[in-house]
Amino acid sequence: MVYSLAYRRPAHVEPRRISTASGDSGPSIGGTTLGDSPENSQDSSINYGIPDALSFDRIIDGGTCPPCTTRDFMNYLIYIEHAAENLQFFLWYKDYIRRFDLLSENERRLAPEWTLEQAEAQALALKDNPAPMKSISADTVAVFKRTDFATPKATIVELSKGGSNPFGTPPITPKSGDHDSIAPSEYPWSDSGSTLRSGFKPTHDKKAAGVFEAADVKLQPFTIQPFREEISRIISIYIAEGAPRQLNLSSKERAGLLHALAATTHPTAFRRVIHTVEWSLRHQAHQNFIRWTICNGNRPRVIFARGLGIAGILGGILAAVLIVLSNAGRGWRVLSAIGFGIGIATLVAAWKGMCVVLHGMHHRHLRPWELFAEDDDASSVLEMKKDSFDTLGSSNSYEDQPWVAKYEKRNLIRKVFDREVWIQEPALRQIQDTIFLQAVLGSLILTAICVGIFVALPKGNFY
Repeated sequence: MVYSLAYRRPAHVEPRRISTASGDSGPSIGGTTLGDSPENSQDSSINYGIPDALSFDRIIDGGTCPPCTTRDFMNYLIYIEHAAENLQFFLWYKDYIRRFDLLSENERRLAPEWTLEQAEAQALALKDNPAPMKSISADTVAVFKRTDFATPKATIVELSKGGSNPFGTPPITPKSGDHDSIAPSEYPWSDSGSTLRSGFKPTHDKKAAGVFEAADVKLQPFTIQPFREEISRIISIYIAEGAPRQLNLSSKERAGLLHALAATTHPTAFRRVIHTVEWSLRHQAHQNFIRWTICNGNRPRVIFARGLGIAGILGGILAAVLIVLSNAGRGWRVLSAIGFGIGIATLVAAWKGMCVVLHGMHHRHLRPWELFAEDDDASSVLEMKKDSFDTLGSSNSYEDQPWVAKYEKRNLIRKVFDREVWIQEPALRQIQDTIFLQAVLGSLILTAICVGIFVALPKGNFY
């Protein structure tokens, strides 16, 4: 079973940041505007060349088989698109809503809902009076808090008539005996008092406090609100400037979110940010992921297939020319159709990222990070998988993973003929069958035209 012969695989969507902080509907893709809800937008996924069986919701809910699972989607975002933080934040938010709904009624009352009217009023206030964002990272603010080097509330102290204070005393560098009475957790200086302690890292609470302070947002000590500590970790991991998994948010979106989180830990505080993140996942990352997954071979194999296609076409042309120049009958010129047919079909399929040999067995190449999974230590592989789905983990850097160096040293011939595995997802196999059928039909039409041209030429009678 195949899809329509007019099927087109999803187009590549360039990474771009779509802001919904203004509340406008914004630009649209495929007739879906930013103001549309995700439930309405998913119905138009077939317009992008994505069947319902491979929709975004079905992948996230675990209703697909390899290589179209949530794990494969995460690996694509980490290793190919380098934007896994959106999916990690989205998965955390879904789980956060579930856990928040499980709280008792009394606990939920401690974190009131952040209404749409409050969000719009806050956005309007930020538009009229934008808060000055200091160019100081949250880590720096947290490190120097409660020291002589703490970030001042204002960079200029206005005295009477704007004059300077002649009696002001510059800050004193801490001495070795000045910090004995200060708790180590709040004092990052070494014993000599000149450098930061080795390995000192401010806690998530201090980082979050630094983010609020840098954004000029007053944070009340709502220690009784549920999940306040977890929200602090989310701010230090996803929201803060220079965070290990910093989301691509505008300054208005970040400021609006911080104002909301300063008041409540209710999931509705993330309303505008999660809409931006989910829009990017649905209409950019998901579309690019399906397009990439349709390719059943790695790049060296696809280039090799294109070369074979071009060689087949050149072979057909050479055979047709030699027969035309001879005294053989016109019927012999039809033999060139073999080269034309195989070459054109192979080239068309390879141009869409498919190798016809692999498709004949419904196989695909293993990804570079899958190739060495059996060779690497099982514990390291498990740790790598755990880190990518740890929504409160560290950065998504993979340059130090063992497979990177091993794959770079791999011979080009071995890359072309890498290990294969059967494609388990039926919908993906149907897409590939459709593309293969389109390549064959296109090859038959072009082959008939080319052979017809050579058949119409007169004999050369040169030999």
